[in-house]
Amino acid sequence: MPPLSHARRANGSRRGGNGRSNGRPPEGARFVLYVEGPRDQSLLAAWAHRMSPRLARALDAITVILGGRQPARAAEHFRELCTRYTTARGLCVLDRDADDAPRPPPVVAPGLDFFIWGRRHIESYLLVPGAIRRSLKLPATDARVERFFRSELPASEEELGAVDAKPLFAYRGELERLLGRAVRPIHVARAMHAGEIHADVLDVLARVRGGLGLGGAHTERRATRDS
Repeated sequence: MPPLSHARRANGSRRGGNGRSNGRPPEGARFVLYVEGPRDQSLLAAWAHRMSPRLARALDAITVILGGRQPARAAEHFRELCTRYTTARGLCVLDRDADDAPRPPPVVAPGLDFFIWGRRHIESYLLVPGAIRRSLKLPATDARVERFFRSELPASEEELGAVDAKPLFAYRGELERLLGRAVRPIHVARAMHAGEIHADVLDVLARVRGGLGLGGAHTERRATRDS
């Protein structure tokens, strides 16, 4: 089994090479966030920065990349962490995927919570027309994205949650063909206003903030100003 990857060393320095760690928990880590891939980490960091730069900075040191939807792998890694820190806590965030997609068997690891996105993928939370337009610095009068959403995507939350958003943002995907330029998910996340961030995302960030013992008052004030 290939080693897990940490987004950043515990001392704050970036990893060289392919970014892989030796599979050990970050030194000093008492709370760990498990995500499926590097994009999950970068999107969460972008949203966190909008709500609280302090939280965004903390994410790098605590994030462990699983390399796919592997809850059992997260549990194994977390149990190792608990041999060092008996009070350790963790959160594993997983895609919902398609309703008919194979589901890994459930796992239990005391202290490790699991969160499954209400929408199909993390990219599904980027389906915000205004943020997509702003990410490309298009004028507010450019209504192509809004028209595309009205004609091609469902309006209800339940139906929108089932949409596979990854192909929309893919190279030569529908959004690139529509706008003539690549639409980068990370740029869309960074362009989102606090009021455009979905409740599911806010829920995950609140759980992480709670696990790290970070206060929330400054976060709420910043979010209000940016809304």
